Amino acid sequence: MDNVLRRFMVSAVALGLATVSSSSLADPDLARAGRAAGYEHIHSASLEAVSTPEVIRSLFGTGNQPVKSPSRIWQVLEHGEKVECLSCIPMVSTLLYNSHPKTREIAAWWLRRRIFGVFGPGEVYSQVVATLRNAAETETHRAYAANALGEFLTHSGAKHLAGAIRNDASPVVRLASVRALQRMNTLGPNNEISFAMADESATVRLAAVEASTRINAFTDVEAVVARVDDESVDVRRAAVLAIGTMRAADALDGLIALSSPDLEADASVRKAAVWALGQIADSSALDAVQAAENDPDGFVRDAARVALARL
Repeated sequence: MDNVLRRFMVSAVALGLATVSSSSLADPDLARAGRAAGYEHIHSASLEAVSTPEVIRSLFGTGNQPVKSPSRIWQVLEHGEKVECLSCIPMVSTLLYNSHPKTREIAAWWLRRRIFGVFGPGEVYSQVVATLRNAAETETHRAYAANALGEFLTHSGAKHLAGAIRNDASPVVRLASVRALQRMNTLGPNNEISFAMADESATVRLAAVEASTRINAFTDVEAVVARVDDESVDVRRAAVLAIGTMRAADALDGLIALSSPDLEADASVRKAAVWALGQIADSSALDAVQAAENDPDGFVRDAARVALARL
């Protein structure tokens, strides 16, 4: 009986949808009325029609410098997603180097939808690549160019970001390039994410370790494990958390060592190590986790109690 009733209800819903669909097709005025009713409570200023080429151009003053607030720029470009305006492209491209990160983000978002104006030879994409590769540019501009390549989400840009990670003298640019590869969900053509884990800058190493759990194709667990004795507390903690996320049982001995206050002075690293041991859930870590219940730090003790439930 239940199956009969279920088939009846499915048939009734399908028939109702078909009736609405056929009625709308037969009566265009009815379809328009339905759309109008759906939008009647939305303020006209929030609709896409508010952005026109003229409105986009009005964001800029002389020298294509923005004259509106970041929130206004975001509103106009977001509503103008489908607005075709070739003359607007050079103006919006200047926003890729704006000091406000959200302004740079929305500019790249809008530009990557302008296929013929952005990705042709000599256009915005090529200009951004040239900026990233030009050592005469400021490190800030090179970093913003790396940001833009990441936001363009065009994988041909990965090789240029990889080159910056390996060769740029500025840690600011290398950091931006690592984050851009993460934004693109790619390791780089020669696994530059792992390469960056050995960077001389702790901020770059940290970004690379954090990227390891956010990039789907990452499998180089050994590169992460190598960072558990990093001189930077932040990098050590990030490496331990990444190992726990990956449930890398091969790193068990290192995690056990880091869970002890005799071998790891920083409580946040010990807490991360105990958490990771719980994630891996290998019974050989039981003694270490039980010992962590007596750690001087309350957060480590809390992590130990949670981890014990998994062992």
